[in-house]
Amino acid sequence: MSKDKGVELQFLIEMARLKAVPRLGWLLRGVRDVESVAAHSFGVALTAMLLADLARKNGLAVDVERTLRMALLHDLTEARIGDLPSTIKPYFEPGTLRRAEEGVARDILAPLGELGADWELLWREYEDRRTIEARLVKAADKLDLLVQALEYERGGAGSLDEFWFNAEEDFARLGLDDLLGDLLAGLRELRQRA
Repeated sequence: MSKDKGVELQFLIEMARLKAVPRLGWLLRGVRDVESVAAHSFGVALTAMLLADLARKNGLAVDVERTLRMALLHDLTEARIGDLPSTIKPYFEPGTLRRAEEGVARDILAPLGELGADWELLWREYEDRRTIEARLVKAADKLDLLVQALEYERGGAGSLDEFWFNAEEDFARLGLDDLLGDLLAGLRELRQRA
């Protein structure tokens, strides 16, 4: 095996860890048998594809491939640092967590050379939320969270109001109300009926 192929294989092995990393926020709220980060990433990618296609149908210029790549990479740092719940984030000095995640992303992707550099730019684009693609992926991240919250509530987990409230604030900052309005209203309606 060539050195380059070994680096690529090592990357795949490291990313496979995401299949075993639990979404800690659910565990802290007493939910049992929680999804993994990899399961969440699949949901985000599928939701991002739907949102990107809907956005294009509504006349927005969206690069669907870029959106999907970003969705698949958005939580890659969690292979090393785990899924940090929102409850711990206020305990970090401003910018500390972001710098740590940037360092982890760089360390994971740098061995892949030019490919890794390209992927790191996509990861940073997602983190900065300046492009339509990045905002669509963030919306997909939150939509997948709400779909999962609905499923956990339907399964008897009790109220997960905190997730619903926090997601609403995030959606408001994305500037995608026209695109997300019907989906969010539908989710709220399903929750009320549950």
